[in-house]
Amino acid sequence: MDFIPLIDSIGENATALVGGIVIGGLFGFFAQRSAFCTRSAVLDLTRRRDYAALATWAAGFAAAVLGVQLLLNYGYLDVRDTRFFSTAQSLSGALIGGTLFGVGMVLARGCVSRMLILAASGNLRALYVTLVIAIVGYATYAGVLVPLRDAAGGLWSTAAIGGNDLLAHAGLGPSAGLVVGAVLALAALAVAFAVRASAWRVLGGIGVGASVVAGWYFTYTLSLQVFEPIQAESLSYIRPLATTSALAISPDAFAGLDQGVLIGTLVAAFLAAVAFREFRVVTFSEPGTPSILRYTAGAALMGFGGILAVGCTIGAGLTGGSVLAVSSLVGLGSMIAGAAVADRFVDRQAVAVPAHDAVAVS
Repeated sequence: MDFIPLIDSIGENATALVGGIVIGGLFGFFAQRSAFCTRSAVLDLTRRRDYAALATWAAGFAAAVLGVQLLLNYGYLDVRDTRFFSTAQSLSGALIGGTLFGVGMVLARGCVSRMLILAASGNLRALYVTLVIAIVGYATYAGVLVPLRDAAGGLWSTAAIGGNDLLAHAGLGPSAGLVVGAVLALAALAVAFAVRASAWRVLGGIGVGASVVAGWYFTYTLSLQVFEPIQAESLSYIRPLATTSALAISPDAFAGLDQGVLIGTLVAAFLAAVAFREFRVVTFSEPGTPSILRYTAGAALMGFGGILAVGCTIGAGLTGGSVLAVSSLVGLGSMIAGAAVADRFVDRQAVAVPAHDAVAVS
């Protein structure tokens, strides 16, 4: 795809911003309609619920992996120079940060991307959590928590294990990624049929995964056409919150892909919530709502843990997972484990409401 006419017309940064809005919009719409939520998928397992959220998440993850592996195998994407493979990645950061993030998303009742979707749907608790995540995320990204982040992240890296490519560790060639993606897709479809997940949830999950694929394609194609070099990347939500915080206080910062992703996600989720009559103002005064201190603690853990793990459940889980980066998969596994343990010891009793409703009002 030729972005040069658009670059010549509005500039490189604005082109990245526009692309981010479109890709974020795709994610926002599909995530809102499918109630895509990693926390809810984990709770399906720990509480043995109806597994609809798990089916949705599995469809999204499989679509992301299969789609990105197709791009890689047919030459539409090259990730060798991306942050995942061009430099050593922190495994200790993935383990520690991922675990903290997983605990945080249980305490706050949703991960970063889910908080944004809920905030756009009228949930003021989610809006508060998002603001705390942004503040702590910035402090960890470029503020007072950087020394702590570096200390934890410097304990163990992929340099110690010989790289970050899962396929290389397994002694497999690049084309094996297609097999991995196909197996995941078949498994996701099998889960969806087994639990009789609704078409909206499955298609919405696929749409979420497709938005990650679109992000990789857009940024890589753009990187080949801009004058100032940029790295290919895809969706993440902890980094955009941190960089947007920097944008708000730094006169030298400029809006780009990250801000476009946030704008597109919020606008699309809001429009979808209104169009489908799911917009509802929710506050801390709702009966049965946990303490604001619990939400604050959860948000702080996600803000610090997400930056330490170099990604949230989307940035590490789907974006990094789709290129089969070891650090990202370790981070995702740690998030799932942290959430499962936190649910066991913090929320001992299953919520006696349908899974979809529980997610919608979190």
